[in-house]
This record gives sequence, C-alpha cells and structure tokens, in this order.
Amino acid sequence: MSIQIILALAIFVAAYVFIATEKVSRVLVALVGASLMVIIGATDDHGIFFSEETGVDWNVIFLLLGMMIIVGILQQSGVFEFLAIWAAKRAKGRPFVIMVMLVVITAVLSAFLDNVTTVLLIAPVTLLICERLGISPVPFLIAEVMSSNIGGAATLIGDPPNIIIASRGGLTFNDFIVNMAPIVAVLLVVFIGLCWVLFRKQLRYNADRVERVMALNEREAIRDVPLLIKSLIVLGLVLAGFILHSVIHLEPAVVALLGAGLLVLLTRLETRKVFADVEWETLLFFAGLFIMVGSLVNLGVIEMVGKAATEAVGTNFFGAATGLLFGSAVFSGIVDNIPYVATLAPLTNDLVQAGGPDAQPLWWALALGADLGGNATAIGASANVVVLGIAARNGHPISFWTFTKYGLIVTAVTVALCLPYLWLRYF
Repeated sequence: MSIQIILALAIFVAAYVFIATEKVSRVLVALVGASLMVIIGATDDHGIFFSEETGVDWNVIFLLLGMMIIVGILQQSGVFEFLAIWAAKRAKGRPFVIMVMLVVITAVLSAFLDNVTTVLLIAPVTLLICERLGISPVPFLIAEVMSSNIGGAATLIGDPPNIIIASRGGLTFNDFIVNMAPIVAVLLVVFIGLCWVLFRKQLRYNADRVERVMALNEREAIRDVPLLIKSLIVLGLVLAGFILHSVIHLEPAVVALLGAGLLVLLTRLETRKVFADVEWETLLFFAGLFIMVGSLVNLGVIEMVGKAATEAVGTNFFGAATGLLFGSAVFSGIVDNIPYVATLAPLTNDLVQAGGPDAQPLWWALALGADLGGNATAIGASANVVVLGIAARNGHPISFWTFTKYGLIVTAVTVALCLPYLWLRYF
C-alpha cells in the first residue's frame, strides 16, 4: 500500500471522526478534507470538476439547488401552513397518527420522485405541524428521511443508486417494480412498527395546542393564490420531467434548474427572496464529501475492497448476494451511497455477466444494501444530509449520533429482513 493511499485513508477517517463528534463545523471539515486530498495528489482539478467517477456529482448539487429555490418560493404562498393544519386536523392532533401519515406519504412519493426532492417538500410541512402542536419535529424528520430511503428503493427513479444500477445492468423500470417493490412494502410496514418502538416516548399530546389547531381554518393560511397557482404548475412540470426522464432524456438536475428559472421568471420575486431558503452550507458539504470519496475511488481503494470481496465468493451467488447486501449496507453508511454504487456497479456487472441468469439477483442485493444502508448514519444518503441541514436552519439541530443511534437499528432490521427475501425468491 502506497504512502499516498495511507495518507488519503487517514484524511478520510479523521474527517469522518470530526463529522461524527461535531466538535468542528461539518462544512469546514469536508472542505479541509477535500483540500488535503488535493494537496497529497489523491485527486486534481480534472478529477474534481469533470470526472463522473471521482468528481463532484453536479447532478446532485444542482438538483438540490433547483428544488430548494422552487420549494422556497412555493413556501411563500402559505401552502405548507395549509397542509400542516389540514394534516393535524385529520389526525385529530395525535402525534403518532401524524407520524404514520407523513411516513407513508414520504415513502410513496419517494418511489416516484428522487428522495431528496421528497424530503425537501415534506420537511417544511412537518416543521409547521410540530410548531402548531408544540412538539419536537426531530423524531418526525428522522422517521421521514428513513422512510424516503426505504420507499425510494422500490423503483428505478426513487433513489440515485438505482439509476446507476439500471444503467449498468440494462434493467427497466418494471424490473425494479417487480423485484424491489414487494420487499419495500413489507419493510415499510415493519418500519412503522419501529417508529412506535423508537419514538413513542417523544410524541407528547398537548390537549390545549390540539384544541387551538382544530379551531383553525386551513384555507386562511393561503397568503398568495396567484403565487401558489404558478408554483404548483411549475412543480407539476418538474415532477413530470423527473418521471419522463427516459423519454425526454434530461437529467433531473437540468429539469429542476429549468423549473427554478421558469418560476423565478413567472413570479418576478426579488433575488433575496428567491435564494433565501437555499441551504448553501449543505451544498458545500456535499461538494467536499464527494471530493473526499472520489479521491478514494481515484486511488483504487474502494475498487480494491470490492474486488477482494467478489473474488472471495467465486460462483457462490447466494454468498455473493449476502456479501453485497451486508457489505453495501455497511459501506453506504460510511460514504454516500451514490459514489459507492458507481464503484461497485462495474464489479457486480462482471459477476452477473460471468454467472448468467443465476447471478441476476446480485443487482437486487446491491440495490437493497446501498439504499437501506443509507439510513445507518447521518451522512449515509443525500436525503439525510439535506434534512439535517433544514433542521439546523430552523433551530432544531439533529446531531450525528442522535440520527445514527436510530439509523443503525432501522438499518440492521430492514437489511436483515432482505436476506430471507433474496433466499426464498431467488435461491
């Protein structure tokens, strides 16, 4: 092992420790870590800005930017207050019923939208519901982001790693529905049960607050009807663009930016209002994280680990599926699952090509492990980072360990349930 690889691993581990302990701003840690990777020669300007394998994933960055602008403008119409009051009244103010409603809505939306887009839409509603009811939004936000990662696993477009897997494996939208949706439906039911076990002590019922909420008229929350109409039309066009990706051949990031530009043009809002809700720190954190992980990819570290694992299992495809499932869950909890899957997909493809139809389930093992493993830690998936940024900005910071102590339990249970599913269905 070269000195350069040792230094790169040391930088990555140190950065991860600082992010986990939260002694220093995670944005500062990510940017310093990225700078050190450049200094030791683990990556360069071409690797950072232009490489799909080792660089910043601009699709993720600009998808986030575009959707943050759209959601920020939509929020000014008062629609989130409307939805918050409506949901709270339908649930009669009962916190767990509200949590189940939001978890199911988030999971279903995440199956047909990118899960980052879904949490950007659901988080503002959640914050307002909790504010009205006088309860902490933290358990709700954690539950929602985890359900988005679970629900997103069901379809080709639900989670970015699935898009990478489909591209490498020549898999269709229907392939994902048939093979992934059944286990995801089971996992969602199990997850709702876990929410009761993990969060029930934090779900306080405040009778006075509930009484005041039940007396509200949700229609009065809408402050600007023309703005709402324009925003919903543009949002509808953007969501249609996401779903029709295979027809229009535009990346989600391009669709989101076009939508943001169109909405700005239609509303003619001040620049200050347009960019007020953009989470710039979250975008910078993502950029730094992509550079650090890309450096390890560039040096061949992740590929080396992947090859060692695939060589160990040989033609034992159930063993390979087990290794991919649990290995992907572990690694996707440590690094963002997008660059991880981008690295493992070619290796998995080699195994599938060599093994024929018997090895086809390896794709589903990789997808399940990567998608569900994203719940393990606060930086395991893009949606996690986004929600933590929104929570901190609104005065409800969620620490790395607060998220992770729940995430590890949810990941362990959901990934463990996938193993008998793979065995019974494919082997």
